[in-house]
Amino acid sequence: MARPPAEFAEQRAHAYARERGVSRPLYAFVRLLATVLLRSWFRLRITGAEHVPAEGAAIVAPNHKNFLDAFFVGLAVRRYVRYMAKVELFKGPLGRLFLRLGAFPVRRGEADAEAVETALSILARGGLVVVFPEGTRVEQPDALGSPHHGAGRLALDSGAPIIPAAITGTSHLWRGAIPKRRRVQLAFLPPVAPDADSPGRDQVSELIDERVWPAVQEEYGHLRANPGLIAAGLAAIGLGGGLLAKRQLEARRKPRLLGKLGPRKLRRQNARHRLLKRVRSLHRFTGA
Repeated sequence: MARPPAEFAEQRAHAYARERGVSRPLYAFVRLLATVLLRSWFRLRITGAEHVPAEGAAIVAPNHKNFLDAFFVGLAVRRYVRYMAKVELFKGPLGRLFLRLGAFPVRRGEADAEAVETALSILARGGLVVVFPEGTRVEQPDALGSPHHGAGRLALDSGAPIIPAAITGTSHLWRGAIPKRRRVQLAFLPPVAPDADSPGRDQVSELIDERVWPAVQEEYGHLRANPGLIAAGLAAIGLGGGLLAKRQLEARRKPRLLGKLGPRKLRRQNARHRLLKRVRSLHRFTGA
């Protein structure tokens, strides 16, 4: 039986990602263009980039707020970066571009053996793979989603360390087609090595839930509490003290964890269905 066109396209995308990978001229051009545009538009602050190894297999695990998060990670790292990206991105006209820039498709909300095999293939060749553990964008600025465990499984199967990362300033970023001018902060944390010698424990859960994600959660709170140069300067001359105090209070609070979330499109559909159900119930009640 012939494969459906969409499945065949995914197979070709995975084959390209495993065998050919990044188009180096295109990657260099887009990286230069993104550097000029994003660094001039956003007040970008990067810390901890030294924690990303210059070579060898590694997994970067950031929180996820916006489509541009992947580009900010790419700007911060001087080596080629490979990404798991939702399969829907490869069905449009830009799919071939994303593939040549290092992305490869993953089916969210299900076990995707092809995506895992592609990621392990890249790691086996000493590549750097970015996996967003939340599995979807979580737009609330004061909250993170609970992590899925795919990054942990990859680390244990490959032996690659996980570099936790936190990014702030990209929530609710767009005003129509134009991004708002924001201070974006990206922090890489010390690598977390997988411990394959822990008998009797759920190694994946221990790695992600107890070591990687708490570090991301804590650093995310610190970044949000960072007042920035302007607010700090105003506070120094007696202005904006309230803002500084508010930020310092936030520093003592970890961001909320919302639990494991489904794809954003599905969450919006469910929200509309719940709203419609309430409206119908209210209509029946008032009609009665």
